[in-house]
This record gives sequence, structure tokens and C-alpha cells, in this order.
Amino acid sequence: MQLNSPVLITGASHGLGMATASVLAADGVPLALCARNAAPLNEFAEKLRADYDVPVATRALDVNDTELMVEFVYEAQRRLGDLKGLVANVGGSRGRSILDTEPDDWAYSLSVNVTSAMTALKAALPQLRRTRGSAVLVSSISGTKPSPGLAYGSTKAALNHAATVLGRELGPKGVRVNAVAPGSMLIPDRNWDRLRLADPGRYEAFLEEFPNRELLDPRDVAEVIAFLLSDKAKAINGAVVPVDGGQNAPSAYGY
Repeated sequence: MQLNSPVLITGASHGLGMATASVLAADGVPLALCARNAAPLNEFAEKLRADYDVPVATRALDVNDTELMVEFVYEAQRRLGDLKGLVANVGGSRGRSILDTEPDDWAYSLSVNVTSAMTALKAALPQLRRTRGSAVLVSSISGTKPSPGLAYGSTKAALNHAATVLGRELGPKGVRVNAVAPGSMLIPDRNWDRLRLADPGRYEAFLEEFPNRELLDPRDVAEVIAFLLSDKAKAINGAVVPVDGGQNAPSAYGY
């Protein structure tokens, strides 16, 4: 990533979004960061400014609010200049099985996992065309590997497909689009960390899914995202890149 080339990251106040911002800031990249909760977002932004002396623009918003999302893309341009990169990092869902997933749950899951990313990308596209930039859509292993959470996995699969279509559609315009599909990450005070503390036996059993018997560090995924954003990855477009520590690989028994 060239210095002085701004990147916008959604869901930037914890986990993978925070790790990605830290990796980019360490390279001197100006950042536009948004998340739902203002306090942790602004605290993190202050730390980035102090540690790396980089410009950081922030906005507390819900990515499902299309108007606010678009406004922040334009605000980022005014404050930092044309975006070179976009990381659509927000995800979530409602419901698990088909029996407890209602139409409103499907609509929410589609909005947070797909529509919010497309909204941000569409708004940023004129800037990315001028900078010949790149977008990374954060998907999930659940988009390719069947797992509990029907709406989540289905909409992440849709995001994977969007990345491949957009790679074709926007490549001629000078914009690359890729997805990363992280495996299960160990994030403080999130699902797997809570399981590790509450039920060590179940947690150890879950680790059997990983050839190296450990969950992912978000920073390892962030390094891949930073590479995909950079001009060093100019030959990678329309790809869905698994970053899962082998979690999605067949077992020694072939399944």
C-alpha cells in the first residue's frame, strides 16, 4: 500500500476491523473508520494517531442506514482525499435454523452482510476509479462450509458471489474487488473466547477442526487484507481468499 492513500473500514472498533486498521496505520495509511459505538471507536482512533501519527476520520453509524453510510464515504473524501481502498468488514445475522428464521431475519441478514457492503462500494466507486483502488469484502468460512446459522452462511455466500461478479464488472474500470473468507477467530470477549473461558472442554473439542489446533489471530487475517488492498496484489481480482488455518480443508479421512 502506498503511503498517503486513504482506506475506509467498516466495523472498525473491535476484532478484525481493529486489527486491519492497526496493520494499515503501521504502514502510514490514512484511515476512515466507522462503527456503531462512538466511545470505543474514538478511543481506538486516538491510539492510532498517537502510535502511528496518521490521520484518522471516524463516524459512529449503523451500516444498515444507507444515508449515513454514503455520507461517511463522502466525508472521508473531504477529510482525507480520494479513497484508495475499502474494507467492508461488518457482518451478522438473526436466526439459526430455518424454523426460527423469519422474513425480517432474512432481510436483516442480507442488509448487514451484503447490502451495506454494496452501498459503501457504490458510493466509493468514483474515488476508487480515480485512484485505481481496491475493495475487500469480508466474508466467512460459513459462506463455503455448511455450519449452523442458515441466514448468515447464505448471505456470506452471496457476498462471495458478489466479489467474483464485481471483479469482472469493475476490473475494466481499474478497480479490483476481492473477498476474504476468515475461519474462526479468537477475539477477546467474543463467542469463541467466551466458550474458552466458560467450557474449556467444548472449546478444546472445537479446536479439532484446525490442523494446527488453534483459532486464528485477527491480525493474521488483517495482513492478508492489507496485501489484497496493495498494488502488490494487482493480479488478484474477483477472488475469494480463504484465511482459515486449514479449518475448511478436508480432514485426514477425506471429509
